[in-house]
Order: sequence, then C-alpha cells, then structure tokens
Amino acid sequence: MRFIYPAVIKKQEDGTYHGDFPDLAGCYGDGESIDDCIRDCSQAAYDWIDLEMQEDEPDLPPASDKDELQKQYGSDYEVRNILTIYRIMEGWEE
Repeated sequence: MRFIYPAVIKKQEDGTYHGDFPDLAGCYGDGESIDDCIRDCSQAAYDWIDLEMQEDEPDLPPASDKDELQKQYGSDYEVRNILTIYRIMEGWEE
C-alpha cells in the first residue's frame, strides 16, 4: 500500500530541521539537514502507519492538501509530501 502524507518542515534556530505531520498525531522527524529530516520523517510515518495497521480496526486519516498547508503555515515552512510504502504480508501457513 502507498501512503502520502504532507510533512511541515521548519529550519530551527540551531540550523537543524524539524518536520511534523499534521494528519498523523504525534508523528515527526528531525535532522541536521533537510534531507536528513525528510528521511527521519519518512521512517516516522512508516512507524506510525505500521502501529496503526496492527490495530484490529486501523483508522488512517485522509491526507491534507500540500498546497493548502503551505498557505496556512506560510513561507517560513516548507511542506513536503512524504511517500510511505507499507507492505502487508500474511504469515507463512504451516
């Protein structure tokens, strides 16, 4: 399954980057560079989705519109769509 959620990324005062997912409660990533932050965001989104998919009735929220978030947050933030590929595989039957 493919999931695409926007991350709102901002450069911090210390020069590092922090990204939050408005649609995925408590999901965020950090990095020394924007590329590191995006990689960390991607892993965080995968972990968030994986945890949700473990539930009996997963509840994955719809993704916000990237352009609308950019308007909402303004030019101090960069909004990036983060692609997460989640493979669902049944266990081996004996």
